Amino acid sequence: MWTDFALRDVERIDDFISQDRPIAAERWVQRLIATGEAAAAAPLAGRILSEKRRADIREVLLRQYRIVYQIRESRIDILTVFESHKLFPEGAVLEDEER
Repeated sequence: MWTDFALRDVERIDDFISQDRPIAAERWVQRLIATGEAAAAAPLAGRILSEKRRADIREVLLRQYRIVYQIRESRIDILTVFESHKLFPEGAVLEDEER
């Protein structure tokens, strides 16, 4: 499941790339989504997120982007997508931090 926060991330990426290359933006967004969805098939294959150091918070990389997800009982939640030179964004909410 994609969180609203992660979907907004993807939308911002699309908007930025679309300014100069709309077709490339569409393809790139499709690749980001496919990579995030593929993580559900092997959720433990992603590396543990260094900023959180929790076994349930992992990431997969697609070129310069980090796709961060949380492993839940029966699914994964995509939390955020951001450039690899940045740290985990403050606004991305983890399941146990919502309370």
